[in-house]
Amino acid sequence: MKKLPVPVISVGNLSLGGSGKTSTVMFLAEELSRDLRVTVLMRGYRRRSKGVRVVSEWGNVLMGVDEAGDEAYMIGRLLSRISVVVAEDRYEGGVVAVRDLGTDLIILDDGFQHRRLCRDLDIVLLKRSDLTDRIFPAGRLREPLSSLKRADAIVLSYQEVYPFDFEADVPVFRMRRVFTGLLDPDFRVVSLDILSDREVIAFSGLGDNAQFLKTLQKLNIRVKEFLSFPDHHRYRDFELKEGEVYLTTPKDLVKLPNVENLYALYFKVRIPGLVEFVRSRLHL
Repeated sequence: MKKLPVPVISVGNLSLGGSGKTSTVMFLAEELSRDLRVTVLMRGYRRRSKGVRVVSEWGNVLMGVDEAGDEAYMIGRLLSRISVVVAEDRYEGGVVAVRDLGTDLIILDDGFQHRRLCRDLDIVLLKRSDLTDRIFPAGRLREPLSSLKRADAIVLSYQEVYPFDFEADVPVFRMRRVFTGLLDPDFRVVSLDILSDREVIAFSGLGDNAQFLKTLQKLNIRVKEFLSFPDHHRYRDFELKEGEVYLTTPKDLVKLPNVENLYALYFKVRIPGLVEFVRSRLHL
């Protein structure tokens, strides 16, 4: 493994998507950027660009969603104090982040299985279905549960919809989402109340679409129809009908046209104790 001159926090998981990695990355980036220059380092899955690219520089988004990848672009749009870099070679991306952007701390998205870049802290997300799942292709696990012995901390995902317990030899934290409103296509936050007397056509292209539908049901949002698409779906031929209200996720919103009848469910992640643990372990 190659080592960078700044601390690297990896946020990863065991399964093939749908564990809340990106939400946890954003939570840590937002909290730690209060007094540090934080860069989120990602592969930029399904982006239409190659090599090391700076997606956003301290809140200034420098490219579109196709070049950046949906998750990288979304983070750049939503977080104003950080930078986002995408690179197939995460070490080379980290070099650019430190050398050209003056980064103090790197958060490596989806890094648990990445062996090239040395990390100072491995945080692994675990969702309830992982406990009974099987290794791909029989199931959706990338690695067995025994791989958690490499983790420095474990975060139990989606506790507000799928509560569960897990005992480990490392600190265990619980992640809950707090739904604070809706995003319109300009990424402005508006009230959830605008849906109080409306039915919606809901859709998502996530690693786990079922948890999105479950969330809508728990929020008592009236879902007229639910459409499930593959993770990172591009929505090239997706047509929005007039007279309907559509509800999706921020990751999907960035790939869709700016129309007045489209919203994304907006939330903040809460993981009590995790930021304090990170600061203590890394002496930040």
